[in-house]
Amino acid sequence: MTQLREIANLTGDVLGGDLVGVYLHGSSVLGGLRPASDVDVLVVSRRSTRERERRALLDGLLGVSGSPNLDRPVEFTVVVQSEVQPWRYPPSCDFLYGEWLRPEYEAGKIPQPETLTDLALTITTTLRGDCPLVGPPPSHVLDPVPHTDLVRASSASIPDLLHDLDGDTRNVVLTFARIWTTLVTGRIRPKDVAADWALARLPPEHRPVLEYARQLYLDHHYSEEDWSETLQGQVRPHVSHVLAEIDRLLTRNRWAEEPHPRL
Repeated sequence: MTQLREIANLTGDVLGGDLVGVYLHGSSVLGGLRPASDVDVLVVSRRSTRERERRALLDGLLGVSGSPNLDRPVEFTVVVQSEVQPWRYPPSCDFLYGEWLRPEYEAGKIPQPETLTDLALTITTTLRGDCPLVGPPPSHVLDPVPHTDLVRASSASIPDLLHDLDGDTRNVVLTFARIWTTLVTGRIRPKDVAADWALARLPPEHRPVLEYARQLYLDHHYSEEDWSETLQGQVRPHVSHVLAEIDRLLTRNRWAEEPHPRL
């Protein structure tokens, strides 16, 4: 795929000998790309990027991500190996590019190092996918993430997801289904598979919203997304029910981790 070669070449040109590896994760390795899927790339570096390198990465990614020749949007994450191996929580991200941030980038913002709890999920899917574009297998450079930290990362993402519910309904609904699935099974599953799992456990009145989100994910670009007034009215009750299930599981996990007096 030309786009992946361009990303790998850009990363190698900027980081040179400090590049450890470039890895696919997300939909590419979990269940296959869908019409609206991003190309998700994790880069492992031996050191933090310098300001001029950040600018070079950003300029290159603005050109290769979602370009007019039908390239897919790119989510591109750089981590410093010593910041994630050995693993600790919360993890640090050295550089993050995503199309949802394009307006800020085009206005002059340069990505900077930050704490990014989602890296727990990113590293987990990177290890599971085992798909290096450059460098050794990911298991040689990354440590597995404990289930407790997957739970913590999932919990930490809930406020931002709720904030995005009205503007990104499809993805938020599917992500909540995936969080629910992960908390129960310990595995990060493709969004449609997670939706199937959740649908089997939802009462009938809460299924239509997730069924529609799943269908959109499988078959439709974002421009084709159209929530009827009836379905839109069911979104928040659906989310409230799923969040109640998630909260019950989080409460159980917290209780299990706390010390308790022996009876």
